[in-house]
Amino acid sequence: METNMDANMDTNDKLIGQLLDERYQIEAVIGEGGMAKVYRAMDNRLNRYVAVKVMREEQAADEEFRRRFCAESQAVAMLSHPNIVAVYDVSHSDAMEYIVMELVEGITLKQYMEKKGALAWKEALHFSKQIVKALAHAHERGIVHRDIKPQNIMLLQDGTIKVGDFGIAALENEMSEGGQGQAIGSIHYIAPEQARGEYPDARSDLYSLGVVLYEMLTGTKPYTGDTLGEIAVKHMNADPVPILELAPEVPEELVDITMKAMTADIEQRYQSANELLEDLDRFTQNQLSLEAAQEEEEEPETFENPDVVPIRSASELSKEKYRRRRRRAGRVTYLAGSFCVMAAVIGLFVFLWNFWLGEIFAPAERVRLPNFVGTRYDALVNTPDFGMYNFEVVFVVDTEAEPGIVLSQTPEPDRSIMQTEEGIKVELTVSSGVRLSQVPEVINTDYREAAGLLRQAGFIVEVQNAQSDSVTKDYVIDVDPGVGEELSPNTTVYLTVSTGPEISYVTMPNLIGLTESGAISQLESGRLSYGGSDRLPSGLQAGTVIGQSIEAFSEVEEHSKVILQVSSGPEEG
Repeated sequence: METNMDANMDTNDKLIGQLLDERYQIEAVIGEGGMAKVYRAMDNRLNRYVAVKVMREEQAADEEFRRRFCAESQAVAMLSHPNIVAVYDVSHSDAMEYIVMELVEGITLKQYMEKKGALAWKEALHFSKQIVKALAHAHERGIVHRDIKPQNIMLLQDGTIKVGDFGIAALENEMSEGGQGQAIGSIHYIAPEQARGEYPDARSDLYSLGVVLYEMLTGTKPYTGDTLGEIAVKHMNADPVPILELAPEVPEELVDITMKAMTADIEQRYQSANELLEDLDRFTQNQLSLEAAQEEEEEPETFENPDVVPIRSASELSKEKYRRRRRRAGRVTYLAGSFCVMAAVIGLFVFLWNFWLGEIFAPAERVRLPNFVGTRYDALVNTPDFGMYNFEVVFVVDTEAEPGIVLSQTPEPDRSIMQTEEGIKVELTVSSGVRLSQVPEVINTDYREAAGLLRQAGFIVEVQNAQSDSVTKDYVIDVDPGVGEELSPNTTVYLTVSTGPEISYVTMPNLIGLTESGAISQLESGRLSYGGSDRLPSGLQAGTVIGQSIEAFSEVEEHSKVILQVSSGPEEG
């Protein structure tokens, strides 16, 4: 966590000056988010400064959110990498939820780029390789960041990168975005599948990193717009301004790597952080070899320069002969140049006739453009006339239209269009729909396992309890919406969890003075359980009950076990 924000933070915070768990002395607020506050604190046990991220009270009131906060924190605490902000400790209690992290002395990559603008490509490469290494470490351990952006990347004075908020950032975004079917992540860096509301995976982090690399190289974000929705659609369908138009000094190989990382089609993107790292390393080696070769070429060659006096030949031409020979050479050069010009003109005419003029003077064939709106794009592909058209498809999110339905076209229907060999160019806007996931079979399974399966499918889980005589305690009685229902990601699914059979209470009878067998009989008839007898000497007749483990006339749970104290007779003297 960064440490240069103290002056802008609230010094009257109620936690400042407090000692958490008799260990962490809170000193100052150094950061705030929608989900938590971050404090600088002294770890009195290890005598070092740390960052303590404390969940806000309004979030802590949500038991499910607290559970997820703790689970995410404990998972991230298992990460150990020089390019990841370390998590030292996790506290999970009724009073407070907080995590203890490494205190990073530096600024965010966002602040650095705001100060410098576009970065030199070597600097951007240096930063990107460190981020990729951090992602590779996390992905190998099953942790997806889901919100890679310059604000979550710390830069130390020595150029070291530290990626922060693994897992935790995703929770905060879910809270800030809110609502069903919303995209998770910062909209300028969001992967297309996240923008469509689908559940992100490791490849989504690589897309976001590609956007960050684009911004480092060019000084601008690839996609901007007046609304969040407009930006999200551009992530899915648009092409950014080419990097070389904004930063022509960037090597083409690095441009290709950047654009592959931020490919909209998740299957065409880098499939793992290690795959991306291999390409970055290969590019680095190629650049080193190229620079070494250029340095060798630029080294001046040294030759010895003795003083040499040219010797005139006896057969050297006279001035008149020299002039005649020069005029003759000039005529030959003119004729050769004229011939080359004529050949070039003829070649150009043949090219223009074949590729342009021939079509102008040939009789044009025109067709009336059909109305494609409302049809399925995959159906158009399979029609006999498909080859007549050169379709450019733009996919947009439309929750009211089925996936694959054509929403609009350009040019409009019924226009007379001239046919070309390349096909009639038509732009189609097609609904991408929303990816739906089925509610898995979770009935009569432990609610913790059921909740994990539902979250893995992309749903938000709410738990409610109910008594059941037939379903084991902590097992799922019912799920709403039901098993097999197809829902969009981030839909809330409600689990009804058994608290076990309904508890009944009975009045504890007075058993003292009864015989042991009589007391056992009364316990069983009163829906209580006999738990055994302890023999003790007394003045009463042997076999007489002289005490009981549960006080007489008290209210106890049905079937509670009762231990009897039974007289063994007078103590032998």
